[in-house]
Amino acid sequence: MATGQRERVGSLFRSGSSPFENTWPEKDSRPFPPTNTINHGVEMKITNVSRRTVLRGLGVSIALPWMESLSLAAEATPTPPKRMGLIFVPNGVHPRDWRPKRTGYDFDLTPILKPLAGVQDDLCVLSGLTHDKGRANGDGPGDHARSASVFLTGAQPRKTSGANIRSGISVDQVAAQAVGNQTRFASLELGCEQGRTAGSCDSGYSCAYSSSISWSSESTPVGKETNPRLVFERLFSTDKKGSLGPGQARREALQKSILDFISDDAKRLQSRLGKTDQRKLDEYLTGVREVEQRLTRKQEPEFDHDLQYPVPAGVPSDYGEHVRLMCDMMVLAFQTDSTRIASFMFANASSNRSYRTVGVPDGHHDLSHHGDNEAKLDKIRKINIYHTTQLAYLLEKMKSIREGDGTLLDNSMIVYGSAINDGNRHNNENLPIVLAGRGGGTIDPGRHVVYEQETPMCNLFMSLLDRMNCAPEFHGDSTGFLGNLQI
Repeated sequence: MATGQRERVGSLFRSGSSPFENTWPEKDSRPFPPTNTINHGVEMKITNVSRRTVLRGLGVSIALPWMESLSLAAEATPTPPKRMGLIFVPNGVHPRDWRPKRTGYDFDLTPILKPLAGVQDDLCVLSGLTHDKGRANGDGPGDHARSASVFLTGAQPRKTSGANIRSGISVDQVAAQAVGNQTRFASLELGCEQGRTAGSCDSGYSCAYSSSISWSSESTPVGKETNPRLVFERLFSTDKKGSLGPGQARREALQKSILDFISDDAKRLQSRLGKTDQRKLDEYLTGVREVEQRLTRKQEPEFDHDLQYPVPAGVPSDYGEHVRLMCDMMVLAFQTDSTRIASFMFANASSNRSYRTVGVPDGHHDLSHHGDNEAKLDKIRKINIYHTTQLAYLLEKMKSIREGDGTLLDNSMIVYGSAINDGNRHNNENLPIVLAGRGGGTIDPGRHVVYEQETPMCNLFMSLLDRMNCAPEFHGDSTGFLGNLQI
């Protein structure tokens, strides 16, 4: 078994009814029925096909994006589903370069937030949130391991480097267990750095804590996939295990795109859609092709000096391209309603990756202990800006995808941040948090919202779960719902 496979502690896609994917009704995969016409105030072609109709061919299954034509056939008032994405960055930020001075609308964009100018009206910067269980609370050193473990769980991790690890169920898995049966995959876990699941990685804490933010139970971290090609294959496979099987070998031998094998189905569907959805389908398939081309560029294994290990084929050696491809995977999964829940670790806790592309050859973790040294602070600023630039790529892409009267971003809730505020102080209050999207009209973005100090981060998670219609009595150390998300 390959090293990457041994290191995984769960499944790339979390499912409800089986180890791999949820079972769709047999009727959803029937051939396209005859065209019907329904008058909803506009004239359009529609079909009775389900929103889960797929285009098939030679081991390939391409789910469709949300389209009004298909939804009109299924329900009187088409409503796109809500999605929830959760993104972790390690080592905190430099607070002075993060927190805006002005509150409310028209807040100032600090150096770290400037890359988000194009989506400023689509996000909230949340100040004052705390992860108390990221603090030592009597357990001594190990702030970085705790920061990853607590990020989505709000639970104090047991300090151990053995097999008796314990944290808490993460917010993404709470949602996945409640609504994951509505999609092909209950959840999606992504990352850009593999991680060990055994041994000590931070002052007596198991490596499982440092490399995992998703936990399906108190003792089960969910393994993340770091290879974008494997995610792509899972998304567009017909195999229940997510393997493309012999069809993939034939396509590669013929050097053809997966789109070449579903073209007949695509043409039949085009004739049954209104003009707006015809354009949307064309844009979607073009986007799939562009991602496929980036993934199939010849990737010879090479030595990555940042991580000090050979990069496997399929994982880009350029970190920025790696992050962006994973962002593309998240977008494709949301766009096709393959899943509505995703988590993404830009890097593992205490990652010491260097960022040579922005002139930072030093390790990130080493620099985070800057001691107010201006030269080191300048490098930390560059790393923080690099991360928010990747976030901007994701949000702008989601904003460009139309869904009904809004966009994919409008119908999503994307949380970005860290469970450490200042990497130099290792403090867990006043965390750097961005909440992007409108949650299907339940969040009013474009604001800097300041909460009372020590407001639990888990109150935000309770509010997200409430918007996913699956809020429990409490999550982690929550004390209620987070107010002022909607005015």
